[in-house]
Amino acid sequence: MPSYASLLLPLLASSATAFVAPGAVHRPRTSSAPARPSTAVFAIDYNDPAVMEEFNTIQTMEYDDVVAELAQAGVRAPADMGDMDVKLMLVELRTVMNGPGGAGGPADDAPPASFGSLFEEYLWTRPVFKDYYERLKAEGDHNKMNVAAEYCNEPDDAKARYYTSYTQLIDEVEASLNAKPEVTSPVVQFSGFPANMGEMGLKMTLEALGEIADMAVSESDDGITLIGEVTFGDVETAKAAIDQYDGMDMGMGDKLKMVSI
Repeated sequence: MPSYASLLLPLLASSATAFVAPGAVHRPRTSSAPARPSTAVFAIDYNDPAVMEEFNTIQTMEYDDVVAELAQAGVRAPADMGDMDVKLMLVELRTVMNGPGGAGGPADDAPPASFGSLFEEYLWTRPVFKDYYERLKAEGDHNKMNVAAEYCNEPDDAKARYYTSYTQLIDEVEASLNAKPEVTSPVVQFSGFPANMGEMGLKMTLEALGEIADMAVSESDDGITLIGEVTFGDVETAKAAIDQYDGMDMGMGDKLKMVSI
């Protein structure tokens, strides 16, 4: 029996072809959103902030990565289809598969194994920025959403192009990306400590800041670093640990991450 995704292929292809792509992929449009397909193949509203967010994420992906994701879902992109049309296929596939009643079910809170762009990564890893971007979505200003997404992916280029017109926006995006969320819990999720420290070595290091009530530690998939959660004796100790270690470079490739949860 054909897969759900394979049955979508003719509809995705015709819908994407009917879509009028923005003149500049990374630049804000003068209108509020990408033009909708002239033929309503899917009930997908390109004025919907969730669809616009998906569009912003996918438009920064490489063509080969888009084709590969389509293929993983059982959808083959036609060989003669252009870059933008292929990306629009993925926008619609993700929207349909993750939307209510879609084969993928509702989107969950688990981050993807890899990110298609820095913008997508920041939505998962920078909670202050995510809250700020959600406010932009609520306001329905798609130009500001596009500028914010482009600043995440190409900050220097975005600042050169848009800072005069969007000074306050870009300053606020930059501040939200650099801001650390308020620590309200003694539980801290961590990653990036060298695996050769071992659980006991890491516990001794963190206990220097204060009492530890509980700790769960495991090695990363590559066996290089430690990941896990630690419950400190109080919120103040958790805050001290985050202030001291979050963002520290341990020479393991990625900086330490300490996030209150």
